[in-house]
Amino acid sequence: MIVETAVKIFSCTQSMTLSKQIAKEFGQDLGIVSFQRYSDGEFQPSFEESVRGSRVFIIGSTNPSTDNLMEMLLMLDAAKRASARHITAVIPYFGWARQDRKDKPRVPIGAKLVAKLLESAGATRIITMDLHADQIQGFFEKPVDHLYASSIFVPYLESLNIDNLTIASPDMGGSKRAYAYSKFLDSDVVICYKQRSKGNAITHMELIGDVTGKNVVLIDDMVDTAGTLTKAADLMIEKGAESVIAICTHALLSGDAYEKIEKSKLNKLITSDSIEVKKESNKVEHLSCSKMFAEAMYNIHHNKSIDKLFINK
Repeated sequence: MIVETAVKIFSCTQSMTLSKQIAKEFGQDLGIVSFQRYSDGEFQPSFEESVRGSRVFIIGSTNPSTDNLMEMLLMLDAAKRASARHITAVIPYFGWARQDRKDKPRVPIGAKLVAKLLESAGATRIITMDLHADQIQGFFEKPVDHLYASSIFVPYLESLNIDNLTIASPDMGGSKRAYAYSKFLDSDVVICYKQRSKGNAITHMELIGDVTGKNVVLIDDMVDTAGTLTKAADLMIEKGAESVIAICTHALLSGDAYEKIEKSKLNKLITSDSIEVKKESNKVEHLSCSKMFAEAMYNIHHNKSIDKLFINK
């Protein structure tokens, strides 16, 4: 007699809103997790239902603070020790991904360390979206399903019917992503060249390409302080662009990012909901990635291909 493996979906606290939407799209309720918290900040998650022999999906982005990563690790360990058969870490935003190499002496490769921690904690599979660096997939010894937010952003851009469209990358590192979007939108591409004195501090920016009379769409994987994005938008307008909107998958929006966006020449910022919305802004719009993750989870559980989720890359 063949017994079908049950599916259990749980959420870390930092991604509860998105997790509820993913579970709804998947067709079942979230599992119940309780947390015991100590006065010094330590916490202990507990699954309030059996996961023995089940396929467990644990959803949670690992953006700072480090509590978010620690919560994911503890829940993975709990599922492993409770005899779950398959344990998939669903990480819409993979934090610490900017530390994907040694860019100067005596620094860690944080993304590699996080990958090892996730595997050691019990993850048998990883589902994530728009990694800051594609090679991070190779840091894992377990299967990684790397989804692309272009699957939701490209149809959105097509629905806008933008005239004189030009795709732009705010830095050289994002040029591959910009060219991928331009291929599907049949548009020109321009690139910004920037120099930094340190992280989040831009000393100089130049534009490679012509944006005169163009409606520009800036493409990036993440927006943190919004310094690069707003500076690039202002530069595009100075160089003759008619309008500038931005598409950024992961909206970290730390520090005074919202104020920078409001004061900039940027018409609108479109992001996914991979990170919980901190506050509302007239210039910031969120598109849900819940359906894409739910479809990936469903197909993985039923041993079906998920290649159609990659068609826009």
